[in-house]
Amino acid sequence: MDHAERNGSGRLFADPGTVLVSGGAGGLGAAVVAAVRDAGGRPLVLDRLPAPHAVAHEIVDLADSRAAEAAARRLIERGGGRLDAVFTAAGTDTPAPFGSLPGTDWDRIVAVNLLGTAAVLRAALPALEVSGGCVVTCASTLGLRVAGDASAYCASKFGVVGLTRALAEELKGRVGVTLLVPGGMTTGFFDDREDRYKPPPDAKLNRPQDVARAVLFAITQPAGCELKELVVTSRWETSYP
Repeated sequence: MDHAERNGSGRLFADPGTVLVSGGAGGLGAAVVAAVRDAGGRPLVLDRLPAPHAVAHEIVDLADSRAAEAAARRLIERGGGRLDAVFTAAGTDTPAPFGSLPGTDWDRIVAVNLLGTAAVLRAALPALEVSGGCVVTCASTLGLRVAGDASAYCASKFGVVGLTRALAEELKGRVGVTLLVPGGMTTGFFDDREDRYKPPPDAKLNRPQDVARAVLFAITQPAGCELKELVVTSRWETSYP
């Protein structure tokens, strides 16, 4: 991909090409989809819900790894087989004490956040190796530190950190790999939680659109240049460092 330049359209980023976004129907994923479109790229979306704005998509539950893998392959084929980048935004959490969270709920969190990430990347890898493209995974500040009543989420996001760092070593020189570590954002991620697990009303969280700019920056780096890890939080983030 060419180096980003300002041009007559006022764009700040290079055309990111074809970008697969898991969890692209809402939250940070939807913000990245919008950023890719605004930069002249072509987003592809995997999600349990239809993608907004008539974007090419496949509806799939990311907790079902094999179904997610198959859906990603179909979507890439529908896009002509070309793939320049992947952003794995799909994530979920249900905060609760370890002993009271049902096992099925605990397993689902890990399945969506970690196994779903691996499944999408596995499906995308052949196309990314052809294009020399890149991967941006979405971990969390709770992939670097822990919090009570978040054992499944922490386990899954620590897993994403380990998976990403391992892939960065394994794919070095073939596929770019960037680990994104975001702090809290103003998305629907907290909506279904008990009040005690929601950010306080005066919490200063990042806008997903701002974090999406960091993702776009990572996937539009000049050939041979790679952002290994990005921590992106509001200035007032309490979960980092």
